[in-house]
Amino acid sequence: MNLTFYKYQGTGNDFVMIDNRLDIFPKNNTKLIAFLCDRKFGIGADGLILLENHEKYNFKMVYYNSDGNESSMCGNGGRCLVAFAKQLNVIQDKAEFEAIDGYHFATISSEDIVSLQMKDVLTIDVRENYTFLNTGSPHHVELVEDLVNLDIKAVGSKIRYSNLYGKEGSNVNFVKQIDSDKFAVRTYERGVEDETLSCGTGVTAVAIAMYRTHKTKANKIQLKVEGGHLEVAFNEKMVSLRMFF
Repeated sequence: MNLTFYKYQGTGNDFVMIDNRLDIFPKNNTKLIAFLCDRKFGIGADGLILLENHEKYNFKMVYYNSDGNESSMCGNGGRCLVAFAKQLNVIQDKAEFEAIDGYHFATISSEDIVSLQMKDVLTIDVRENYTFLNTGSPHHVELVEDLVNLDIKAVGSKIRYSNLYGKEGSNVNFVKQIDSDKFAVRTYERGVEDETLSCGTGVTAVAIAMYRTHKTKANKIQLKVEGGHLEVAFNEKMVSLRMFF
């Protein structure tokens, strides 16, 4: 089988991108997807994303983690897919698409910066040492003192597989406050089972968690990740938060 693929990255979070509007990709072949994402024997990526037709919106997003399994929402992947859709002339500067967690809207600026609307967050579970919330994917958010020297894979894996989150597990974000509206973040991603250079749903979760736990009063948060910088803005309503990043 010959496949045409593209490689995209969002602040170091990288993806194999495939135009599947003709429905030719074997989506149930988890071994093939894992092979394509393998960094030694395949193309190498944190995940694989298919762009597919949608009867109502501009396109549909189908996302797989590097282990080959279809996964929950990927924020950086969504931004990359919007840029990919523009390259394919599916869209121009605006996009409406469906992902596994529902409807998303995105814009592309004149400087080619993609802003993506995330799902509303209805529940935020604040505990003594951490916060848990779902921003399209489940996220554990925890403040740490020494973020630079923390063994993200070891500590993140322990939390991901702990009794806190059962069989499905959770992504795990470790956070260090830099300023009143700026935080450094490192993320352990389930499905990749390692640290990634960036996580879009993760920084969204961090921004909301820091606001809800009164670490910041800002509703536009700067996030320093290993792969660069991201910005999350949100509006608080009675029962939900709406985010763009």
